[in-house]
Amino acid sequence: MTTVAIDFGTSNTVVCFADPVTRSPCTLNFDRLSRRFAAGRGVAELVPSLVFVQTDGQLVFGEVVRSQRLGLAQPERFFQSFKRDLAADYRPPDRQIDGYAYTPEFVSEHFLYHLWQRVCERVQPSQVVFTVPVGAFERYRDWFLDFASRYKLPPVRLLDESTAAALGYAVQRPGTVVLVIDFGGGTLDLSLVRTIGGEQDQPILRAEVLAKSDAYVGGVDIDVWIVEHYLNQIGSSRSEVREMGWLNLLEIAERLKIQLSQAQEAKESWFDDEVFMAHDLTLTREELAEILETRQLLEQMRQALDEVLTIALNKGISKTDIEQVLLVGGSCQIPAVQQLVLSYFGRQRVKLDKPFEAVAHGALEVSRLTEIEDYLRHSYAIRLWEPYSKTYSYYTLFERGIRYPCERLDPLILQTAQDGQKEIRLDIGELATLAQAEVNYDSRGRMTSGQLTVQSEFRSLESHHEQVCVAHLDPPGDKGLDRIEVRFEVNGQRVLLATVRDLVTGEILVNGEAIAKLQ
Repeated sequence: MTTVAIDFGTSNTVVCFADPVTRSPCTLNFDRLSRRFAAGRGVAELVPSLVFVQTDGQLVFGEVVRSQRLGLAQPERFFQSFKRDLAADYRPPDRQIDGYAYTPEFVSEHFLYHLWQRVCERVQPSQVVFTVPVGAFERYRDWFLDFASRYKLPPVRLLDESTAAALGYAVQRPGTVVLVIDFGGGTLDLSLVRTIGGEQDQPILRAEVLAKSDAYVGGVDIDVWIVEHYLNQIGSSRSEVREMGWLNLLEIAERLKIQLSQAQEAKESWFDDEVFMAHDLTLTREELAEILETRQLLEQMRQALDEVLTIALNKGISKTDIEQVLLVGGSCQIPAVQQLVLSYFGRQRVKLDKPFEAVAHGALEVSRLTEIEDYLRHSYAIRLWEPYSKTYSYYTLFERGIRYPCERLDPLILQTAQDGQKEIRLDIGELATLAQAEVNYDSRGRMTSGQLTVQSEFRSLESHHEQVCVAHLDPPGDKGLDRIEVRFEVNGQRVLLATVRDLVTGEILVNGEAIAKLQ
């Protein structure tokens, strides 16, 4: 049995499999697709998550796009950070190229399928594990399952990225409590995990997720902030440097960010021959830290850390019980980020040995575990329209923090809203907690930001936010009378199931079906 793990990242993707003899993880390197990147104590094999559309309609992927700088010559044909857009509620219009529409789903699908073809040239997978962000919504997770079904992949499992990272750091002793801070190109994910073994000296059989937290912020945001900071200093803007100049500056910002992980100051120069302008960028660690503080990224990290520690304390686990703090993802190499984590836990417990490969390597451990105990990161709710106040209200079905699989003890009794109504529909979704801050510049060009605001956001589980039809009524309903009883549960794959009974006929209209699964 050969398990392949794919850590599909916003900036880079890692693919690995378990060596059939040694059972140790092996990261796959693909000619013209992968790049070697110094990381931790070694070198990581990364596939840049990049796609370029050629004039003949053919797609180019990965390292070729990066090394040949294809996107800088024709930015309208260049795609990056498309993983983030898979689950975004608000995103730019579909890109029109040569008369065809390119969506994040289309680009992601072709990127992963090309990668999968290259994998199958090297190994014969019998199982594939995709890793997903801690705060991933169901429609994002279901996209992977739908992709696997369309392309006839072997059995698929999904695993939270930070939980996988805990296993990827080879945490083998049962009872070990570790905190994983996974800060990559697109998201910040935290997961507190405890390993559980069998009797006596048996190996680890289960991984128990104790607490989670996340923020929708990543390395690509930091690159944008660096460029915006520079443009504000010279009195320019994105529209003035144009799209090609913007992409070049983003690439320079990424290089500056990487250099600052080793040096106190970084410098880069570039001449934009499109607008005949020279750019000299200088950035120090202190300036980068100030940008991160002003943009309230560090505050979001503090809130995420505090949330995890509070949840853990409510379960009887103190900060001193956390034996290791594992840093994962390229953004964890930023000194200001590391200093914040060190201030919480001290140098002895913090490790940054496998920043890029820990997630994919740990995902391979799923095949050896009998169980991963997890809980809901988001709440499931029904959105209801209040005609008198003309606002939406939410009726929560399952609160965040509940372990799954689980059932709702009390059924939901629903009435028809009008005489002759033939069906009952519900708008079912997830409630997420999002943090945002508004950033402005004063007359001297210094960044200022408002208070970090936290608010709940409802995200429908159905594509296009269509309501879920839970019952077709025969005979039609009478206004104001109780008509159906709905019992809800969440299965082991975090899919919301419903059983619906018609209170008039006694008939079971829906029997444990997935009513909130994306098609």
